[in-house]
Amino acid sequence: MKAKYELIGQDGVISFEYDTANFGEVAGLSRLKEWLSHRHKAFTGKGSSLDRPKGILLLGVQGGGKSLAAKAVAGTFGVPLLRLDFGALYNKYYGETEKNLRHALEIAELMAPCVVWMDEIEKGIAHSGNDEGLSQRVLGTLLTWMQENSAHVFIVATSNDIERLPPELMRKGRLDEIFFVDLPNAEVRGEIFEIHLRRRNLAPSGFDLAALSEASEGFTGAEIEQAVVSSLYAAHAQNTTLDDQHLLEELARTRPLSVVMAEKVNYLRDWARHRTVASDLYAQATLWLFPLSSQVIIPISISI
Repeated sequence: MKAKYELIGQDGVISFEYDTANFGEVAGLSRLKEWLSHRHKAFTGKGSSLDRPKGILLLGVQGGGKSLAAKAVAGTFGVPLLRLDFGALYNKYYGETEKNLRHALEIAELMAPCVVWMDEIEKGIAHSGNDEGLSQRVLGTLLTWMQENSAHVFIVATSNDIERLPPELMRKGRLDEIFFVDLPNAEVRGEIFEIHLRRRNLAPSGFDLAALSEASEGFTGAEIEQAVVSSLYAAHAQNTTLDDQHLLEELARTRPLSVVMAEKVNYLRDWARHRTVASDLYAQATLWLFPLSSQVIIPISISI
């Protein structure tokens, strides 16, 4: 598939992602994993008469694992992953941007079966009053293709800002479902620590995962990973091996996004409560019971 992509030729608008994760490397997201497993055969076309699934929108907190999940979808389906770069799409000449988009989508059809990852899709199709209708034409081109495309191309769109997405994009028939990726619960945080410790050749059994999970309440997966990375630097500087104390001290020093941007995170969670499907089964009962607004933002004074 890599050779096929290189033979087709590309100009940077759509790129071939070589590193596609497996869902075994993604903690949580149990409901999303189940949803995809039910549609695996229908997408690959192996012994199924069911309608082909078209795609999903992953909405959630920044650093919550949406991009990793997009890669994992391709790994789960066992197909190539193409990433559509909206930043490289735009051209100053009239009509060229829409042409670039059509060309990128044609490449996706030629690479089928495949997954097309549209990262931060709102940046490419959000309406702007000073672009002379360009964003609307791009949106129209994309919506038409999503409606009429018959190739085995599965779309995974990710977004951090739901307010900038047009309603036409989210209606049934263009995308199958909208999943909300929330902050991980205690069990999932423990799994995330396990994953990142193993990736750095450290045995999770040598750490108190329950204590680390409790200390990292409100942290995203990306923030937990960075806590592990920073703790390793601290241990290296002290010429010692990494232990629980290094990690707990780093977690205590870190103010997660759920605290720093508590108002925006709360608004996003509140919006998603009755409008999206929770990506994890535990979220069905607990996702909306514990608002983040009770957390305290600690002011830091900086002298320049």
